[in-house]
Amino acid sequence: MYNSAQKLLAEFIGTYLFVLIGAGAICTDQAMRASGGSGMGLIGIALAHGIAISVLITSLGHISGAHFNPAVTIGFWVTRKMGTFLSLSYWAAQLLGSLLAAFTLAHLLPEAIWRPVALGTPDLTDFSRLHGILLEGVMTFFLVFVVFATAVDPKGAFNKVAGFAIGLSIFSDILLGGPFTGASMNPARSFGPAFVAHHWTNHGVYWAGPLLGGVIAAWVYDRFLLKKD
Repeated sequence: MYNSAQKLLAEFIGTYLFVLIGAGAICTDQAMRASGGSGMGLIGIALAHGIAISVLITSLGHISGAHFNPAVTIGFWVTRKMGTFLSLSYWAAQLLGSLLAAFTLAHLLPEAIWRPVALGTPDLTDFSRLHGILLEGVMTFFLVFVVFATAVDPKGAFNKVAGFAIGLSIFSDILLGGPFTGASMNPARSFGPAFVAHHWTNHGVYWAGPLLGGVIAAWVYDRFLLKKD
């Protein structure tokens, strides 16, 4: 059994690495385009996020549950699988991990590379805020639903393919929503880069949508699909 400090450290490290790789991939894509290349494109960025979360869940899931996302944590809270204090502590660890990742990228990469993409901060492209909230909510519903189906349900596949399945859900979501909202599905993923790059445009979309989607997905799975002993 792992104690709270170990769980929070796992959440901090996992979120740090996820944001570092995910936001870093967007900066790398920008660097490739700036040098005259074609960049890695949407598929490359989606793969970076999906593979990173798969590896991190497989590595740290046995310690903290590998949330790395306030939208996942609020799903655990609303279904009473986690207390209020620990849930807020998870949020703090996730946001701090994201902040450190953004500061790391800002200090490692030339500003001329990361500034045009605001350190990978997601934003809306010809999309209203309401539509952005709805799309982020639907994509996060898919993500959190998969988390509950594979990693929470005792009959799920946590020890086998949960990390892979969750990674594929993020990959699929980015293919769908990347061109429109940036497909964050994660307030922590948005917060760190936005804070360091000072890019707060439409930032509320990336809290409202994912938290709403996470709550609904967790409640639906827990209420209607999870078999109670």
